[in-house]
Amino acid sequence: MAKKAVATLQTGNSGRAHSKCIKMVKSPKTGAYIFQEEIVVNEKVNEFFK
Repeated sequence: MAKKAVATLQTGNSGRAHSKCIKMVKSPKTGAYIFQEEIVVNEKVNEFFK
């Protein structure tokens, strides 16, 4: 399934305009760290990490 998701992002020129960002966030309930993943437009990457 991962190949299908990647293939759909790379059709045309719009595939290079997106990036997959992974951020480590501390859970307020347990205090454990969790990973938050999101596909964002390259211009909004800095906003995702703030």
